[in-house]
Amino acid sequence: MLALVNAERAKVGCVPVRASRGLSALAGAYSEDMAERGFFSHTDPDGASPWDRAAKAGVEGLAAENIARGQADARAVMESWMNSDGHRANILNCDYTRLGVGVHFADGGPWWTQNFGF
Repeated sequence: MLALVNAERAKVGCVPVRASRGLSALAGAYSEDMAERGFFSHTDPDGASPWDRAAKAGVEGLAAENIARGQADARAVMESWMNSDGHRANILNCDYTRLGVGVHFADGGPWWTQNFGF
């Protein structure tokens, strides 16, 4: 996923994002939470936003979040995100320097989360 994101960013002159353990842990936990609690939204059933979840996890510098559900692999989900104005804008935002990715495979999924950071 990191290579796919950076390939798209290179096309528009953005520097590559680098992998972030903290953002990846946040993304992975959120993908799993969506699957386990059966929802699909940037706001969880408790009303927490991506920034609320980042603060609770002690992750600083969260800039944006992309989520997706049902795409079989990284290429398919990237194609979906690149065909969506808002998701594409996050991927191609040259101000972002870090990326965390989480995927959870289960019935009804998989659930994908990208967390971008400064």
